[in-house]
Amino acid sequence: MEATSYRTHGCGALRLSEVGQRVRVAGWVRRVRDLGRFVFVDLRDRSGLLQLVALEESPMYAKLRELGREWVIQAEGILRRRESPNPTLPTGEVELLVEEVRVLNHSAVPPFLIEDETDGQEELRLRYRYLDLRRPIQQRRLELRARMISIIRSYLSQRYFLEVETPMLIRSTPEGARDFVVPSRLKPGTFYALPQSPQLLKQLLMVAGYDRYFQIARCFRDEDYRGDRQAEFTQLDCEMSFVTREEVLETFEGLVKTVFSELIGVQLPDFPRLTYAEAMRWYGSDKPDLRYSFRWEEVSEWARQQPVPFWKDKATFWLWVPQVKASRKIQDTLQTIAKDNGASSIAFIQQERGHRTSSLSKFLSIEELPLPGDGMGIWLTTEKLSALGAVRQGIIQHLNIPPETPWAVLWVIDFPLFEADDNGRLSAAHHPFVHPHPEDLHLIEEAPLSVRALAYDLVVNGNELMSGSLRCHTPELQMRVFRALGLSEAEAKEKFGFLLEALSYGAPPHGGCAFGIDRWVMLMAGAQSLREVIAFPKTASGADLMLGAPAPLEPEQKAEILSWLSE
Repeated sequence: MEATSYRTHGCGALRLSEVGQRVRVAGWVRRVRDLGRFVFVDLRDRSGLLQLVALEESPMYAKLRELGREWVIQAEGILRRRESPNPTLPTGEVELLVEEVRVLNHSAVPPFLIEDETDGQEELRLRYRYLDLRRPIQQRRLELRARMISIIRSYLSQRYFLEVETPMLIRSTPEGARDFVVPSRLKPGTFYALPQSPQLLKQLLMVAGYDRYFQIARCFRDEDYRGDRQAEFTQLDCEMSFVTREEVLETFEGLVKTVFSELIGVQLPDFPRLTYAEAMRWYGSDKPDLRYSFRWEEVSEWARQQPVPFWKDKATFWLWVPQVKASRKIQDTLQTIAKDNGASSIAFIQQERGHRTSSLSKFLSIEELPLPGDGMGIWLTTEKLSALGAVRQGIIQHLNIPPETPWAVLWVIDFPLFEADDNGRLSAAHHPFVHPHPEDLHLIEEAPLSVRALAYDLVVNGNELMSGSLRCHTPELQMRVFRALGLSEAEAKEKFGFLLEALSYGAPPHGGCAFGIDRWVMLMAGAQSLREVIAFPKTASGADLMLGAPAPLEPEQKAEILSWLSE
């Protein structure tokens, strides 16, 4: 921390090497402890905590006793060695013998404890977010976030990426979520949209020849809030020209390994790769949590030969979880999860010290089944692979299974290019600018749901951290995709004419990705919610309790906007 006229050192920066020096510190009073012959004050700033002390015979004794919690003070004196060190503090071997103290500002009594373990509920802390951010744990999280972004910028800049800012007021484009719209005063009846991502703009930068781009981008989606989602969020947005999918994956696998290594000292192994089809068949999820090794195996052929009536003509899957036992209550919970997610049946077998029990004992000779040891097995019959993922996650959650490794990072590739709703109408599985897999180009018109995409996701501990793809870089291919999505040539030109025109002026092969910065920080900080790693987040209902937003407009302002909309 740089010295100023108010302080020579940060509170948390002082060590034994400074003992005997005259130092000046400033910060917030965490606590005052009056022990009779001594008075101690814990003083806090962003750098850490320092113990101040005054002896009973000192004129500073009475002044320190009068201080209140969260008062802002400046103290000056001689740094000395503590008689009773505190090994839990970086400054625990030193203390400041105060010779001068100055109150810079008083504080009202805070509505909750300014501590890592606070007594404030989340709504109260968000109402007084400036106090919540004063807690050391919150400061550490935002410092982690800042260091991560610094590492990202350094890594990409060294690899010829250029940081470019793109506009916040753009045209509304269909990207899967609702846009936040802004009415135009200068062109009444028309609207801007806040960007859901800089997707099309970064593609245009590739057409413009900028080769490698990145941006720490603010993005907006008018959708429901969750613990891992905010309508206003930050992403690392990147694009590269003249690259294959393999080269994109290599570049950003290197970025992730560098961030983990430099930020938290974790050396990640090479990332395994699963196709979308493998991930769904083995884990029932396109973002599987591979900290847990157990996975599903399809046993439909074997199951159809067994005397179990509800296995006939069904797709049946088998999962073995070693060294666990599920109570009747947990089995009932898993059955509810299975049914709610479209499974037609679920059955259990358990073995403990060689003794077996099963809900299928009246159909099968359970003693003859080959089991690998003590644990629990599950048979699930379903046509919806997502049910496999829901039950697997339910097992992890309700049996409190500890992870086998702290970090599991993988690539999921070969996603479908299209998906269909219940009426058979196609939509883009990611977005409509993804390049189809070259082997599947002939299927775009005749079997679109069989077309794979040159798309990829990065998954960390069961969370999608990054999503990306190679892009359609010729107007002819982009138009084929638009037509498959039901857009006529006129509609495509109305919505995306600028893109089709740009692609006609020599667009290079290109691709890129976007990382969710908020989610990445949340995972690395061990936080439970995005709100814990964003300086000023919204509540689950989208409210800013500190600023009182959203709020009604002044009548004159509202009338003016309504007049624009009516013209």
